[in-house]
Amino acid sequence: MTPDKLAYMANQIATAFARLPDDEAEAAIAAHIDQFWDPRMRARLLSLAESPKTGLSDRARGAAALIRRPETA
Repeated sequence: MTPDKLAYMANQIATAFARLPDDEAEAAIAAHIDQFWDPRMRARLLSLAESPKTGLSDRARGAAALIRRPETA
């Protein structure tokens, strides 16, 4: 999956929680990604969030700090 597609998907999730305050939205985004995303997708998103110009919304980037880190092999 391309970085643009991952950013797009994370931003869609962030939009779904737009009505919540920032801290609650970031927790909800992270919970959703933890529950439904494959560990490889989570790892790629976390790498993406480390770069400043990736197309991630502020809330999606903030949620990255709360996402469960995939176990390494």
